[in-house]
Amino acid sequence: MTSPILSLKNAELSLSGNNGVVDILRGITLDVTRGETVGLVGPSGSGKSSLLMLMGGLEAATGGTVLALGQDLTTLNEDALARFRRQHMGIVFQSFHLIPTMTALENVATPLELAGAQDAFARAETELAAVGLADRMHHYPAQMSGGEQQRVALARAAAPRPEILLADEPTGNLDGATGQIIIDLLLGLRDRYDTTIVLVTHAPDLAARCDRIVQLQDGLIAPAQAEAAQ
Repeated sequence: MTSPILSLKNAELSLSGNNGVVDILRGITLDVTRGETVGLVGPSGSGKSSLLMLMGGLEAATGGTVLALGQDLTTLNEDALARFRRQHMGIVFQSFHLIPTMTALENVATPLELAGAQDAFARAETELAAVGLADRMHHYPAQMSGGEQQRVALARAAAPRPEILLADEPTGNLDGATGQIIIDLLLGLRDRYDTTIVLVTHAPDLAARCDRIVQLQDGLIAPAQAEAAQ
């Protein structure tokens, strides 16, 4: 049997706040197989984005284990986590996180250059063309619409050919038509590179196109889904 590409066992996340310790995630057990697209859904505050951050090593689990490609992320320091993400993961945020002083081409190529890719700009051009921005690659973020900026962010995440792509509300700041374009592009990554995609969304149309939906409630996987998640 093929090992899951992502595997969480009793993963917990507790954070200290003004009123003491807050339990964000309370024992998540979830396996994701290679090439699968999983939608994380649930009400605000249910732990969706926190779970995504655990999967990407952007938050450190305070209990349990988080394995990606067989590597326990809870054992890695910040430098090792950054290297692991650079080599194996792409991350797309709702708010784009583009560097305003760089063109679209530079935003996509620079992370590749930092990772040592010799063909960074050629790959960046290919990915920008793939998301329909061949004629916009020399524009700066301020010169682009929100949908165009999200396409740049998606191209940046796709350019390293990641085995795992994590997306947090990738259509949250976009209108319906533009959101549909981003959905098509996201799922196209799975088809082109066999990328495993885990995404957080409130959009029913995006969730419906995932292979599997995992619903969170109060920091737990909803009881009806807990067994299926394992």
